[in-house]
Amino acid sequence: MKQGKTALVLGATGGIGGETAAALLRHGWKLVAMARDPERAAAASGERLRGVAWTRGDAMVAADVLRAAHGVDVIVHAVNPPAYRGWGELVLPMILNTIAAAEATGARIVLPGTVYNYGADVPADVAEDAPQHPATEKGRLRVELEQRLARAVDRGGRVLIVRFGDFFGPHSGNNWFSQGLVTPGRRLASITYPGGRGVGHSWTYLPDAAETIARLLDHEEDLEPFARFHAEGVWDADGTAMVDAIARAVGRPETRVKPLPWPLFAVLGLFNETLRGLYGMRHLWRVPLRLDNRKLVAFLGEEPRTPLPVAVADTLRALEID
Repeated sequence: MKQGKTALVLGATGGIGGETAAALLRHGWKLVAMARDPERAAAASGERLRGVAWTRGDAMVAADVLRAAHGVDVIVHAVNPPAYRGWGELVLPMILNTIAAAEATGARIVLPGTVYNYGADVPADVAEDAPQHPATEKGRLRVELEQRLARAVDRGGRVLIVRFGDFFGPHSGNNWFSQGLVTPGRRLASITYPGGRGVGHSWTYLPDAAETIARLLDHEEDLEPFARFHAEGVWDADGTAMVDAIARAVGRPETRVKPLPWPLFAVLGLFNETLRGLYGMRHLWRVPLRLDNRKLVAFLGEEPRTPLPVAVADTLRALEID
């Protein structure tokens, strides 16, 4: 990596944004992070993001993003509306502001991608060029977001998209792990599992995701203008590896596993936007979806991986689960 490169991280107070900021700091990048309350964000991030230059701004305000992006080489677009609320009104305006700032400064945009782009017809092993037929509004917005980035590349921009499975980790915020499988702050009495018996599922430990992005950006000058990579993460081939790792991490391998009550989600989703969005993603628990990482491994030589028992133990410790 060329010395002295600077990245702007949008969403550094969130899971993937915060972890990516921490990884880039470890890799020698200078970091700028934008937040509506930078003093509070700096205090909350503590030593983990020590050295970040916090600036006041809102990702929904184009002038704020442009000002924060002045002089940067990379813009990490890791800002998302909380849960499933307000996606239709917020997602596209925010990416358009990032694109405008990147076009004005010449920065490469980095987007952490998701599997929400795919519908029930997704192939079992998903390469970067696999067709995207989303089944939900959130998925359709993610597809359109990536399409907007592709158009920016057609105009001379540069983009890096790295797609990951479902996140978990010490600072991962709202996700299936902490909102579905376990309950933070409580002794583990049982594990709730959303998937079908024998159906594989893709997970990603957030620090591994962030390290992957940082290593790719170490070689930013070698990336294609529209660079896309898939990270395999933790492939749970039959849905048992994650629940077994959780049970063993707390020292109770006999912990009961309960199915997620999907019909209840369907009913409650009539009145709750978050539950409605989660119910719409149930197909991702009914079909195996494994991200093909061969392109990533060919470029980096390996994919960063933390052993599952270590990753799960760190996550449970952060969630105060014993």
